[in-house]
Parts: sequence; structure tokens; C-alpha cells
Amino acid sequence: MGVQFTIDCFSEGELAQSLRAAIELGGTRERAQRHSPRLSYGRHAGPPRVNARPAAVLVLVIPYDQRWHIVLTERQPNLSAHAGQVSLPGGAIEAGESSRQAALREAEEELGVCSHGWQWLGQLSDIYVFNSNFAVTPHVALAETLPDFQPNPAEVAALFQLPLDELISAKQTAGTYLIQRGQLKFSAPCLHWQSRSVWGATWVILGEFIDVLVRACRTRQSAGVSVSQHKSPRSGKAEQ
Repeated sequence: MGVQFTIDCFSEGELAQSLRAAIELGGTRERAQRHSPRLSYGRHAGPPRVNARPAAVLVLVIPYDQRWHIVLTERQPNLSAHAGQVSLPGGAIEAGESSRQAALREAEEELGVCSHGWQWLGQLSDIYVFNSNFAVTPHVALAETLPDFQPNPAEVAALFQLPLDELISAKQTAGTYLIQRGQLKFSAPCLHWQSRSVWGATWVILGEFIDVLVRACRTRQSAGVSVSQHKSPRSGKAEQ
């Protein structure tokens, strides 16, 4: 059975346990090379500049329509950095808070939700977003029920949910995004999903998360777990 057919059969507890164990095994720098745009020359893997600003983002796993998803946002076109791009909720770490606290706070502010009750599953490899000079720590959390999203219109143009099984499949079906900045043209690996393209730092981070998902599914399968006994994720409302 392919892993893309098993992830939605995990109950909340089983998914949390499996993802936490897979994250603890650690990621690799290979995914930064595999998912980075051309002309980035490996800079996403760091090291960051000495004046890079620390930041954190959140890969939030949620149940929606009997499937597991992650939450992505489309940034407003008038923002100063990464305008109009698809991103994970997150932002700069403020004085006195940890990267984990910053990831949850930024998710609450951008998505208009309360993170109380979410399970923190771990953190992925740090990534250097050289274009905006942020040193980013990605965190992973899971919500037992679908949050009542109220996106912040100052930052979020649209909020949408990407199914985990389709994210896993994207490891084989990812495409190319063409970028033009002045006279310079170059391409970047990306995920074309519906009418959106996921590329850049977000796609680099999700590249490692795909590896985590595949590892979690294979571990459960090799342990002889019968997915037919598991409950499906709870339903919820559509994207905004």
C-alpha cells in the first residue's frame, strides 16, 4: 500500500506519535539543495549573516473533510517582504520569547485562532531566508479539531488547507516556478497546487516535512499496523 493512502487513516494520537518520532530522527541538508531556487547557491542551508534576524514559522496539521491537512497562507500583495507568496504562518522572534513561543504567537495573530490544546511535535532544520535576512526555525504542531480561522486581513490575502496525502505525492510531481526580477530570469522547484505555486523557503521547509511524513508512514507500515482500525480525521469547514 502506498504511503499516500495511509496518512489519513491515522488517528490524532497515532499521527502525533508517528510524526514526533520521525522528526526526532532529524533532517538533512539535502532537501535544501533539492528544493531551493536556482542561483541560491545553497544559501538556504546557511550559515546566516551575523546580523540575520531570528524568526520562526509553524507547520500546523489540522483535520478537515475526513483528511489531514497543513495550513498555508497567501501573503498580501502590499507587504514589504515576500509579497503575494504562499507561506507558513510565522514571523520574527521577539525579545524574551523562544522560537516555539514565537511560532505559536505568530500563528495566532495571522490565523486569528487560539493555540490552546495544540500538540507541539518538534522542530525541523533551521533555514536561512537570505532575501529578507531571516534565520528561521520551523516548528510542527497538530490541532485535534479544526480551528475557527479568522485570518488577519493586514497580512493574509487567503488561507487554504493542503492535504497531507497530496503533499506526499508532490515529492514525485513537483514542478518549476519561473521568476523574473528586472532583467534576471531564473527558475525554482515548486508545488503547483490548484491555482497556487509553493516555492522558495516555504517549499524548502515542506521538502523536509514530506520526508518526515514518508518516514512516519513507512515506520507504521513496517510495524505491521492495520490502518483499517484507525479513525479518520474530524470534518470541518472550508478554506477562506
